[in-house]
Amino acid sequence: MKVSLVLTSAYAMRGDVRATLNLATALAERHEVEVISIRRQKEKPFFPVGPKVAMRSVVDARPGVRHLLPRGQVRTEVALWRMLRNLRCDVLITTRPGLGVQAARHAPRETIKIAREWGRPSVPGPVQRLYPRLNAVVTATESAQEDWVRLLDLPPGDGGPVVHSVLDALPRGPWPRSRMDNRIVAAGGRWVPVKAYDRLIRAFAIVADKRPDWRLRLYGGGPEERRLRSLVRELHLHNHVYFMGTTPDLAGEFAKASIVANPSRGEDLGMTVLEAMGCGVPVVAFDGARGPREFVATGYNGVLVPESESDQQQLFAGALLALIDDERRRRSLAAGALDTAVRHSADEVAEQWEKLIDGLR
Repeated sequence: MKVSLVLTSAYAMRGDVRATLNLATALAERHEVEVISIRRQKEKPFFPVGPKVAMRSVVDARPGVRHLLPRGQVRTEVALWRMLRNLRCDVLITTRPGLGVQAARHAPRETIKIAREWGRPSVPGPVQRLYPRLNAVVTATESAQEDWVRLLDLPPGDGGPVVHSVLDALPRGPWPRSRMDNRIVAAGGRWVPVKAYDRLIRAFAIVADKRPDWRLRLYGGGPEERRLRSLVRELHLHNHVYFMGTTPDLAGEFAKASIVANPSRGEDLGMTVLEAMGCGVPVVAFDGARGPREFVATGYNGVLVPESESDQQQLFAGALLALIDDERRRRSLAAGALDTAVRHSADEVAEQWEKLIDGLR
């Protein structure tokens, strides 16, 4: 079976890219798998991908590459349509609503077309109109599955896509394991407003005042970096908060920590949460963040902090301090985190996808 997975960019540092490359690597053990990147900006993907996965791009946007068509959105769309119309594969998996709409329009009729979705489309009209041409929609969580069932609102038996839920895949092990003895809180991802690293830094100011021997390490990069560094200076945390930069081996860095924090405000894929659990590290996150809420269970593998309009930093700091001061509880939550990660192993998730595809065939 030949499987093609399409990403806007397989070279970006995003949770959906990480999850897709993990899935492609796992499926490639038993199938012919290719990852198609609509745009290619770099020589190599940021995240590792298995050697059996074929990589190709629709538009090569690397510096110095010559193009037959003029630059811009029109060139990209024309190249995308050509690629889809000439695609020869058994299964096509798209990873964004915009790509799913184009697959419904242009991919060969005999190809099984699956839309892998993590969030709701910003403009639902084209999705509601064209997704009935797809064979399936697959979400990463059960709550997202319910959202998509309501969004598509298809009457039973009309031949439209069935909405399934399949977990995101973690890469194959062995995974690094935290010894849980370093006085480090870690966080990782894109530094953008919705990730709310500002409120993590403010919360850690409370932690550092009470437990000055603990440190916060921030991994990633993004447009918020200057503002976050300014906040660290303002709160005099230069000896407590460290900007570690980007790394393709986030799991290896999380394994050096004893707690991983996820301060996200809203929609979040939760891949950093899963990677932390794969290393046996408990996670502290806000209850309002959808992705973490799907995976974190207070008292089992981490702590969910209730959202509050007034004292959110104080509540988050309190949750961190409670774990910092209770090593026995940290280690108990770490065991639960490892148990959670097992359900996201690459082999198990790939098997779920194979069963789903066999059912569609």
